[in-house]
Amino acid sequence: MRRLTPNPRHPQVFHWIFSMSCKLQGPASTGKMTPPSVMLPPPGQPVKYHSRLNYVTGDLFSCPKGEALAHCISEDCRMGAGIAVMFRKKFKGVPELQEQKKVTGQCAVLQREGRFIYYLITKKRASQKPTYHSLKESLMDMKSHCVENGVTRISVPRIGCGLDRLEWAKVSVILESVFKHTDISITVYSLPQREETTVMKDNMRR
Repeated sequence: MRRLTPNPRHPQVFHWIFSMSCKLQGPASTGKMTPPSVMLPPPGQPVKYHSRLNYVTGDLFSCPKGEALAHCISEDCRMGAGIAVMFRKKFKGVPELQEQKKVTGQCAVLQREGRFIYYLITKKRASQKPTYHSLKESLMDMKSHCVENGVTRISVPRIGCGLDRLEWAKVSVILESVFKHTDISITVYSLPQREETTVMKDNMRR
């Protein structure tokens, strides 16, 4: 008996070859991938949260009463300039802070009216300037306290970017890096004369 060789040009034979190829190779790829941000973790593993920086133009001390507050100070707890003066007058407690004997890279804490007030120790003396490293270390210390005490919302000024002259573009990256695997949300307050929309557009271009 003569064996017939399939003719690929015949429509029925071509359809058969194409069908068999699809079965062997599996479904064709659509070229689309699920974004990593919406992919679920394997069963039994916790969901990882990503922090979010919220921007508000206004008075930091007008934030909701239940939110923690944070700002930067020196080891000597002088708080004699900038927004630190307002923290000292409003929450007092300088002797209490000094008794904690926190050093650069750590975070001192006061508890006032049912919320925590964080004092990021970013330099040794008030006359000095902080570094990005010392700021990050103090933020990590604050994060540990937040996690241990169930703090999920913190309001801050542009920490390190006033009299201390750090760049917000770099500081905001540090904040995201430190808090990215937590459910802690940070609200950044600026005075009305510093338009937040301009800053947010600048950050989006980077």
